Amino acid sequence: MDKRQRIIDSAIKLYLRQGIEKTTITDIVKDAGIGQGTYYLYFSSKLSVMPAIAEYMVNNVLRRLESEVRDRSFKRNVETMVSVFFDNTEEYKELTKLVYTGFTQTEEVGRWETIYAPLYEWVQTLIDRARSDGEISPRTSSFFASRIMIGAMESAAEQVYLFDDPEQSFIDEYRSALVDHILTSLNYGK
Repeated sequence: MDKRQRIIDSAIKLYLRQGIEKTTITDIVKDAGIGQGTYYLYFSSKLSVMPAIAEYMVNNVLRRLESEVRDRSFKRNVETMVSVFFDNTEEYKELTKLVYTGFTQTEEVGRWETIYAPLYEWVQTLIDRARSDGEISPRTSSFFASRIMIGAMESAAEQVYLFDDPEQSFIDEYRSALVDHILTSLNYGK
C-alpha cells in the first residue's frame, strides 16, 4: 500500500475513533508509520485529507455498482443501485457522517462534484443504454438524470441510516418507493 493510502486509512480510523478535533497530524503519521514530512507531501493540513476520504467513499460505491449491476433490465439495475446506496450507507454510517462533517470545513468543498464525476458518468452510461433500448423516455437527459438519481438515492439512504432509526419494513418500503419514483420520473416502460 502506498504512503498516501496509508495516510488516508489512518486518518479514517483515527477520525472515527477519536473525532476530527482530537486527532492530530502526529497521530495520523504515527498510525500510518511514516514521517511527519511525508504527510505534507500529500496533504497540507489535518482537514485537507477529507476530499481523499470522500473520494474513497465514492470509489467504494462505484466499485460495488460495477460488480453488482449486471442486468440488461434498467428496472433491475435501478433496484440494485438503490440497494447498493442503502447498504453502503448502512455499512459506512459513521464514515459518511465524518465525510460531511469534515469536508464542509475545508476549502475543498467546491471539489464535491469533481469527486462524484466518475459515479455520475457511470450512471449516465446506464441511462443512455436504457434510452437506446427504449426502456425510458428518449427525451431523458442522462447528464441531469444521473445527478438527480444519485442525489435521491444518497439522500434517502442517509435519511434512513443517519437521521432515523426505522424498522426494516419501513426501510424496505422506502427502497421500493424510491425505485418506483425513479422509474416513473424517467417514464420507464412507456
